Amino acid sequence: MLDSLRSMAIFVSVVDKGSFSGAARELGITTSAVSQQIRILESEVGTILLHRSTRKLSLTEAGSVFYQSCNEMVQAAKRGRVRINELRDELVGDLRIATTPELGLNHILPALSGWLQAHPSLTVHFEADNRYIDLIEERIDIAIRLSSGLADSTLIARPMARARLVLCASPEYLKNHLPINTPADLEQHDTIGLTLNKELQERHLRHRVTGEMVHARMKSRIQTNNVFLMRSLVANGHGIGALMSVDMPQAFIDGGLVEVLPDWELPTYTLYAITLRREQPLKVVRCIETLMQYFSQMPLI
Repeated sequence: MLDSLRSMAIFVSVVDKGSFSGAARELGITTSAVSQQIRILESEVGTILLHRSTRKLSLTEAGSVFYQSCNEMVQAAKRGRVRINELRDELVGDLRIATTPELGLNHILPALSGWLQAHPSLTVHFEADNRYIDLIEERIDIAIRLSSGLADSTLIARPMARARLVLCASPEYLKNHLPINTPADLEQHDTIGLTLNKELQERHLRHRVTGEMVHARMKSRIQTNNVFLMRSLVANGHGIGALMSVDMPQAFIDGGLVEVLPDWELPTYTLYAITLRREQPLKVVRCIETLMQYFSQMPLI
């Protein structure tokens, strides 16, 4: 079938150029190769397509009909090639971005809002979920993830910013419960768990000045799989929460959350833009550049 398609394309070139030699020059092959392909094609279709003379070529009746179909095929292939080039080199087509609901609301949408308005030919889908998303299976172009490290060799991870995990509580909670002066005091308090069915939350902390490392085990009576709900539970005084700094807009922090044990720090994470390990179309490259420009203004968020 592939050989037939090639012969059909050569046939179109012969007709358009009016000679075997003209088609050969256009296609970068020898005249004899062109002649051989036409003979093969005529043998396959079982009829003569071209009248040949020493001075010119002319189509037979069957050749004229067959040329129309072959030319439609060639033009369709050319249109397909143009479309591929557009998708590769222009900001058109589909763009699928995976992120968490918190990152999407607080950062990704603000970062990309102006860029999306400037490129109306893009059709964009945001997959906002806290679950792990398979880029290949779900046809994701860019995944925005927080991680302490990535080791998947099939992916390219571009670091965009650093984010820290913050222990926080409401002023009302701190007022009505035992004081928290050292990491050991945390064991007398409730934490809002972000992992279901895990009644104990173990936290590793490092002193910002001395570098001392300790760990505390905190009870987790209330759990959720949603950061927005967790943040609300903390704000309403139900316990201490470990929230990513990227998930706490400054306006919310100013509105009442207090950092617990500010002299001690939890692990920091890197915010990555992740793509598959292959050449990316321009729309993906430009989207990542826009995100990196946004996050470059906040090296630790």
